[in-house]
Amino acid sequence: MIDRRVFLQRSLATVAGSSVILRGGLATCGSTSHGSKLPAIGLQLYTLRSEMEKSVEQTLDRVASIGYNEVEFAGYFGRTPQQIADALKKAGLRAPSSHVSLAPNWEKTVADAAAVGHEYLVVPWIDESQRTADGIQRIAEQFNQAAETAKKAGIKFGYHNHDFEFKPLAGGTLLYDTLLAKTDPKLVLMEMDLFWITKGGKDPLEYWKKYPGRFELLHVKDMTTDGTMTEVGSGSIPFAKYFHASDIGGAKHFFVEHDQPKVPFESVARSYAYLKRLEF
Repeated sequence: MIDRRVFLQRSLATVAGSSVILRGGLATCGSTSHGSKLPAIGLQLYTLRSEMEKSVEQTLDRVASIGYNEVEFAGYFGRTPQQIADALKKAGLRAPSSHVSLAPNWEKTVADAAAVGHEYLVVPWIDESQRTADGIQRIAEQFNQAAETAKKAGIKFGYHNHDFEFKPLAGGTLLYDTLLAKTDPKLVLMEMDLFWITKGGKDPLEYWKKYPGRFELLHVKDMTTDGTMTEVGSGSIPFAKYFHASDIGGAKHFFVEHDQPKVPFESVARSYAYLKRLEF
């Protein structure tokens, strides 16, 4: 199974007219329901990459038929930005966000995103060779510069975590904390992955309280007691507790994701059904 970086590179390398190369039971709630529900339920399309390879248009139609309101892209699969925008309109879906890499032609990446109608561009990975104190300083500078360019087009810039960010750099500071400290809070936001931060042994609430408003995007994925990824609502992550407090972090969009679903459409349908009925 290819990893996210290789997958995104392959799927987006053929975007027409573009030089962009991208990368890439029930849950215990832990709190009393207050009657709130998610304003919209989104899906990270990496979950359905095998289906997207067959047909972007049919996949988007089926995602909409399940009930999802929003999607986050991880590759355009050879379609132009205009074709993606047309397919979204036909399906009745919004696409606030897309995962991308800091390609050499960043201006083109931003222009394509604007043409589709994305509001956010999110980098989902930092190469292992760059996970040093000096490397993260350079990455933070690159993020700030990329965010400045994106801002001019009315697009926000973010970074999506895995679990390696919660390991200490030389000197003891966590990579994630360093990245938050070194990037401009007015320019660079975070897309927090609830599975991976849990896997990394950290509490989302602590980060939301320490850096309020910087977490406008959330990845919603669940974990079994042995640390395996599973459908939302089938594991132990306390989503109701987190959603109830998500305003502290500034959360606006919530994207279901499963990196290795056994039956992709069945997986996303199960996660949607759980979130649709969840109150917090």
